[in-house]
Amino acid sequence: MPSPKNSDAGSAPQKTRLSRHVVLTAALELVDAEGLDALTMRRLGQRLNRDPMSLYRYAANRAGLLDGVSELVFDELSIHPRDPDWQAQLRHIAHDLRLLALRHPNVVPLLVTRPLSTPLGLRPLGTLRPLERILSLLIDAGFAPADALHVYRAYYGFLYGHILNELQEFIVDPDENEALLRLGLHRLPPKDFPQLRALGPVLANYDGAAELDQGIDILLSGLAARLPPRPEPAVSRPKAE
Repeated sequence: MPSPKNSDAGSAPQKTRLSRHVVLTAALELVDAEGLDALTMRRLGQRLNRDPMSLYRYAANRAGLLDGVSELVFDELSIHPRDPDWQAQLRHIAHDLRLLALRHPNVVPLLVTRPLSTPLGLRPLGTLRPLERILSLLIDAGFAPADALHVYRAYYGFLYGHILNELQEFIVDPDENEALLRLGLHRLPPKDFPQLRALGPVLANYDGAAELDQGIDILLSGLAARLPPRPEPAVSRPKAE
């Protein structure tokens, strides 16, 4: 029979070996569960059952944690810059980014606003890889480099706008059949908001994926019209006898 000492040692919980990935994964889980304001070295140390001071080896400060969380989320985004069908690839990325945002809604404000306070060349490399890959995709498709940058800005501006709109489509009472009551629109003064109240049934049946596809259709058709035509391949003619 094992001694009490050995039994106690065997039942002691094993600490997970720390690494940057382990620390950032725990940070992302904390943000997903409780929001960005909950992410501190102290709270993260509690979650990992470690002294908060030991975490500074993996992130210099809270700002480093936020940058690391951004990189970790962007690593989930699948982008194939060598895809010959650039329009299909942009559509795939759009839906992938939407699903990523729905998985991590508390991180979306970080992805949208944090880059505004950091010069492009000083941002974490992981947050710049989507830009580099999409630029490569567009340039290979035939866009001039400067035009590819304009396309990227319009594309991501639309995507972030759509995602923020979808995340704020709150339903007040999911079990209510009447659209005005379902969305709480009955509280709005009819004289001041006639159009918004009239759109109640449409708003109540919001389909984020379908709405994204409609916007992408409009965006891609406009971008395709601006793509310079590829030069025709030279046709070799048989030599005269």
